[in-house]
Amino acid sequence: MSGAKSLAERVISGDRRALAQAITLVESTRADHRSEAEALLDALLPQTGKALRIGISGAPGVGKSTFIEAFGLHLISRGKRPAVLAVDPSSRLSGGSILGDKTRMAELAKHKEAFIRPSPSGFGSDGLGFGGIARRSREALLVCEAAGFDPILVETVGVGQSETAVSEMTDMFLLLLLPAAGDDLQGIKRGIMELADLVIVNKSDGVLETAAMRTASDYAHALRLMQPRHRGWRPEVLRSSALNGFGIAEIAAKAEEFRAALDETGERTARRRDQAALWFNRELGLSIIERLTGDPAHAEMLRAVEDKVARGVLAPASAARHVITTLLKAR
Repeated sequence: MSGAKSLAERVISGDRRALAQAITLVESTRADHRSEAEALLDALLPQTGKALRIGISGAPGVGKSTFIEAFGLHLISRGKRPAVLAVDPSSRLSGGSILGDKTRMAELAKHKEAFIRPSPSGFGSDGLGFGGIARRSREALLVCEAAGFDPILVETVGVGQSETAVSEMTDMFLLLLLPAAGDDLQGIKRGIMELADLVIVNKSDGVLETAAMRTASDYAHALRLMQPRHRGWRPEVLRSSALNGFGIAEIAAKAEEFRAALDETGERTARRRDQAALWFNRELGLSIIERLTGDPAHAEMLRAVEDKVARGVLAPASAARHVITTLLKAR
């Protein structure tokens, strides 16, 4: 496809308009755009894989956008070109999203060395979200890498058990906490803490500084009780204030230490292979559902089986097995 090849060449050359156009294409839900998007990604793949991918999560109100802006500005001062993929929650009622992250990073957005892309989290064909990220976030990440941005910062919609999906597409996972916020994380603490490569107690300034110090100490103790998920890296707890810049330089330095440590052990390469296989299987399952629901005969069969599940006639597992068996017999 000459159009996809031409767009890929413009993205690689650093054309920002082409970059935005390419992400719009890969995020499109239109069936007629998918083949073009796939051809584009195939053309860009050789230029990807060099950037450090950082997932950033935290409860609403923890200051993720303000932190990312301060972090991004520091990275630019060090000669980096950060890209930010900010995912906004989509309403299950209207399907809409505010997409206000770019306005909350007004200073960062002014720099030509940075690229900010807000995207709706949306819902899959099964009606489920993607763990705080958009379905095409990984593809948008690859497009940004091909355009030469490094690192790629993926801001999720907010912390939760399903939020762990961001760790399945990034190298490093940053968990932001509020001072004295331990109780807010009780229900999800262990699952999310086990994935964190760096825990950051944000808003560590003014009247909250003492509480932030206590929170950092508590979580540092909690981390010592957990098994590190990388051979070459032990998670740490740091404090920061995005308002006055406290701790930002140290966090950036730790991110580079993380990159070097995992590259030395080969873990980053191995992890990316596992992530690619995981996303292939996830995409395969969703694509099969889309293909089935798009075929009138199959869609009717699926609706009939779904109705039996809803009425309690069939268990979900039995229903799924029935659908697969029916499809295989029809070959």
